[in-house]
Parts: sequence; structure tokens; C-alpha cells
Amino acid sequence: MTMPAFTLSVRPDNVAVVSIDVPNEKMNTLKAEFGTEVRAILKQIRENKTLRGVVFISAKPDNFIAGADINMIARCQTAKEAEELARQGQKMMAEIHALPIPVVAAIHGPCLGGGLELALACHRRICTDDPKTILGLPEVQLGLLPGSGGTQRLPRLIGVSTALEMILTGKQLRPRQALKAGLVDDVVPQPILLETAVKLAQQERPSRHLPMRERVLAGPLGRTLLFRMVAKKTEQKTQGNYPAAPRILSVIETGLTQGRSSGYEAEARAFGQLAMTPQSAALRHIFFASTEIKKDPGSAVAPGPLNTVGVLGGGLMGGGIAFVTASKGGLPVRIKDINAKGINHALKYSWQELDKKVRRRFIKPAERDAQMAKITGSLDYRGFAHRDLVIEAVFEDLTLKQKMVSEVEANCAPHTVFASNTSSLPIADIAASAARPEKVIGLHFFSPVEKMPLVEVIPHAGTDEQTIATTVKLAKKQGKTPIVVVDKAGFYVNRILVPYISEAMRLLNEGERIEIIDQALVKFGFPVGPIQLLDEVGIDTGTKIIPVLETAYGERFSPPASILTAILNDDRKGRKNGRGFYLYPTKGRKSKKQPDPSIYRLIGVSDSGQLSAQQIAERCVLMMLNEAARCFDEQVIRSARDGDIGAVFGIGFPPFLGGPFHYMDSLGAAAIVTSLQQLEARYGARFAPCEALLRMVELGATFGSAQETERVS
Repeated sequence: MTMPAFTLSVRPDNVAVVSIDVPNEKMNTLKAEFGTEVRAILKQIRENKTLRGVVFISAKPDNFIAGADINMIARCQTAKEAEELARQGQKMMAEIHALPIPVVAAIHGPCLGGGLELALACHRRICTDDPKTILGLPEVQLGLLPGSGGTQRLPRLIGVSTALEMILTGKQLRPRQALKAGLVDDVVPQPILLETAVKLAQQERPSRHLPMRERVLAGPLGRTLLFRMVAKKTEQKTQGNYPAAPRILSVIETGLTQGRSSGYEAEARAFGQLAMTPQSAALRHIFFASTEIKKDPGSAVAPGPLNTVGVLGGGLMGGGIAFVTASKGGLPVRIKDINAKGINHALKYSWQELDKKVRRRFIKPAERDAQMAKITGSLDYRGFAHRDLVIEAVFEDLTLKQKMVSEVEANCAPHTVFASNTSSLPIADIAASAARPEKVIGLHFFSPVEKMPLVEVIPHAGTDEQTIATTVKLAKKQGKTPIVVVDKAGFYVNRILVPYISEAMRLLNEGERIEIIDQALVKFGFPVGPIQLLDEVGIDTGTKIIPVLETAYGERFSPPASILTAILNDDRKGRKNGRGFYLYPTKGRKSKKQPDPSIYRLIGVSDSGQLSAQQIAERCVLMMLNEAARCFDEQVIRSARDGDIGAVFGIGFPPFLGGPFHYMDSLGAAAIVTSLQQLEARYGARFAPCEALLRMVELGATFGSAQETERVS
């Protein structure tokens, strides 16, 4: 007999407690099959006339309900089926809300998606003050909208402007923010959550009053202006690439202007239609892929010990790595630098980041101090004898990195892993003169470290399996999504990025305008254009890897040399020194960066571009896709899944396209090859479709069918 997910118990004080505990699952998620259980419980509650109130609470130690089971949507074949799912959810929530006695949701841990919709159906909500407790409706991140009444209940509870922000962005509120917004009625320590909820359930239902600002916006004029303004802002942000956003606006507006029943009707219909869009399929693909990677240990061998970490170099990268290791990983970390300035810089960086969290009330001052205490510094190797893993974040200089390896081997334990944060140097070269080459590995972080979710784990041919497993474990502790890639020039992310940026440089050399190139790629779906990206990374830093890749792979990695030489000779480094392809004003916060018109004169071209945004995007993106297919064929990445996550999390490849491999599969290899051949005929051999794509056309194969180790052969 299967255990129920929802159980009812009645306390001596005549308050019913409904406990949620999905069997054999770490997190509670809502499934359609629970409907029968819940309806049976609600029937018992309605029939028991002695009950004074009801409390919904999770029996899991660290989560309320993390959302609805997304596999239910994946199983839907038609919009009608998905719409019916939403209607079932709406019906269940309506039954909870219609109970004649007070119903309270007692929330601890994540309360997201369908979980928050259940809480919204209750008459009152109370949550714990625990940092794990977060409340939100993140469906938009899967190309969907809340389908169990969330689009209708949330605006009426907390006001339309706050609700729009939450539903359109998937923003999650922490306990105090939720209290301030009126989403919860109280915030309490976890040990007294149930008792406080019970007391609340024994009280009369409250009457609600929206703040004055929200009352103004609830009127027809205020509402019309708000929706017009939000629609414009949303279009700018999404570039029309995410169909869920305008549907969310339309459904919420329908409910507010035409009444609840019209709103629920519109919500279910929109949910069904959005579930069938290619954008939702792509975003769900990314969700499932990242969930799988989180469970992937990287190796079949168990990891070695991981209790303390060392970092060599207190610069921007070293400081960021130390910060995430201590604050997210909870591991003591010791920074070594050749001068005190480097160590102080790294410590100051961590202090500023943690203090920012205190000011925003993410953490308490005592937690900041405890996390800071985990980071120490030294000018020598004192305190390194027992470090389990040391991350090197010094300059991109092979001799220096080899010197670091021998110093760590001399000063640390025999089991210590040496992980190099290199973006271009082969790991095998760094390990070339190591006494223990099997303990040397690459761990490539992206800047800024605390924000970028991806890391590349790069074993060389001699790295042992335990070293891989230990490094993957550390990356996950740091809150990163790791992909294991092969030790070849550029690894994976930079290898697919450089041809894309190089093509943007060629377009500039042909007279296309800086901002037109960038706008074309933003319209395509990238967060920033390729030229701005180079400015952000730093032109001097970004161009260091190009010679390495040119040497390894030839002409397709060569941007017009004259451009980069002219730019660097003019001391243009990008945002960091205020001038690159764009000029960055130093005064006045409202001043925006502007493309620098003197660039065209500097590189000797006229800015008289002829191409459409689509033609510009096609050239840059196809260079990236062709290179990604080569990486797959050469087994640089372990699977198409890893390649999709690497591109989306590492360089902002448009999530609504699902990553380069999902995107190529959706277009079909034949269409990609045809486009590349047309560009090859016009612009030259760098666009020649790679062997892997040509074979795929021949065999009618897809990257999805060639997943994991099965390659197209």
C-alpha cells in the first residue's frame, strides 16, 4: 500500500492539522494524483462540525512545497490536457478556500509555485524566520504562468504592482519581505510555528486593507497606466522572446477588469497554451538538465576529504573564490598572496559582500562575522599543511603556475588536490613537472565569481577519478553548476565564445555599427551583445586567449588583427578603465555608456552597415553553433546536456532556446548545414559546416539521440 502524501489529524483543541509529506521524496511537490487524497480530507473537515480551524504544514524538515511536479506538464500532449491540469489545481485550491472555518498555511522552507498557490488559497499564512524559507511564483522561468489560481489571488492579496513584479520575474521573497508585502501575517521561529498557526486558526478571519498606493492602482485609471508601463518595460527586457510575460499581464488584467471567474478561465487557458510553446519546452529542458547535473557526482569514484581549502592569489578571482567557498560552502579557506595588499583586498571584498547581505537583512551581523572568521590570509604556506584542495588563481603564466604546483606539493599533504583557475592554459602543461600529476586539475570560474553559476572542471589525461569527484563536490558546495570538460585549448565555454566574438569583430570591420551589432544579439536573446561583453570582461583579458585558440584551431578563431591591435594600442581596456568600444562616464549615475564614434576612425572603417539584425545575429550565432557541434564530436563535453548548460549558465546563451544543442535539434541539422553553406559561399571557409553536422544530416540523427557517450559515428 502506498503511503499518502496528505494526512489529517485532529488535535484535542479541535484544530485539524493537514501534514504534507510526499513519500520517498526529499522535497514536497504537488502531483495531480494527490487530488483524490486532498478532496477526501476536505470532505472529512467539512463534515466534522466540531472543528474550529485547519492548519496545513509540511512534515519535511526543510521545505513546505517546492512547486508542482514539472513531469506532469512534460507528459501532456496537447494544450487541452495542460489546461485540464490547471483546472484541477484551481478546483482543489477553491475547495480549500471555501472551507467554512479559518485555514492557515504554516510555512517553513521553500514555498514556491503550486506550494504558494496552496498557501494563497488558505485564509492566512505564517512562516518561519529561517533563511531557507522563501516564497515565490517562479513559473515564468519555465515559460509558464501560475495555473492554480495564483494570477488571481496574489494581486488581490498584496496589490497589483507587487504581484506583477513577483509573477513576471519569478522573484522570491524572504520572510521579512513577505511580511512587509502582506503575503504572510506573521514570521516566527521554527519551534513555535505549529502552535502559533493553531492559535491563528482559532481566530476569526481578518479583513484585509491594501496600502494607499495599491488602492490607487486598483482603480481603473491607475491600473490602465500601470499595465501600460509594465508592458513596455517587459517588452524591453524580454525582447518579445518569452511569450509567458505578455500572457501573464493579460490574464491578471482580465481577472481585475472582468472578475475572478473570467480570470481563472483565462489563467487555465493560457497555462495550457504556454505549456505547448517551444520556449516552455526549452526552459523545462534547461531545468531538468541543471537538476540532473546537480545529482551528477562527475565520477564513479567517491570524493576524497574536503574539510579545508586554500586559495593562491588575492586578486579579483581569488577573492571571489574565497568568498563563495566560505559563505556558500561553509568551508574554512586560507588565502596566500605575495603581499599583504592582495590578502587585504580579498578580505575586504568578502566583508563588503557579507555586509551588503546584512544591510539587506539576508543575514544577521553574527552570521556575517562567523562567515568572515572562516577566511584567513598568509604571505607564506603556514596553515596549508592540511588543506584538502588548493585553488590557484594567479596570472595566466605557465611558468608561474608550474611553480605553484611544486610549492603546493612541497607544503601540503600527499592527498591535496591542486586546482588551477586557468581560462586558456592546458592543464597537462601545468601538471607537466608535477610530482603528483594525478592530483592536478583545472577549475575554471567565470567572472564575477559570486554571480556566475557555471564552473568548468578540467581533468588532464593523468588526473585520477577521485580528484575529479572531489573537485566536482567542492564546486557544488560553492553553489556552482559544474560541467566536466576535456583538456583541449579553450576547454568548452571559451572555445564556442571566441568564434562568436571574432565574427562580431569582422562585422565591425565591415562597417556595421557597434550598437547595431550588440542590439542584434540582444534581440536574438543574449543578455548583452558580443562587443559589450568584450568591454565588460576587459579587452586586454578577453583577447589573451585568442592566440592560444588560433594556434590550436586556425583561421576561424582569428578576428581582424588590425582592430584589436588598434584598440589595445589606444589603451582601451573596456569598462575597467572607462573606455573600450564604448565610453563609460565616471560622473553621474544616470549617465549611460555610449558607443565611441572615434572607433571607426581608429580602425579605419566607415560606419555604413548594410546588414539586417537577423543577418548579423545569424553570422555570430552560427559560428558558435558550428563550434559547439565540433566540441560534441571531439568529446570535449560529456553530453549535449552539459553543452547546453555550459552555454546558458556560462555565457548567457538564450535560455528560451534551451542551449545550442537543443536549439540545433529544434531547427534540424539540415537547416543548420544549409545556412552555414550559404554563408561559406559568401564569406569563406570559416563557415564550412563541421563533419559532425554533415554526418547528422546523412544519418537523420539529433544531438538528443546521441546523448551521453553515444556519439554520431
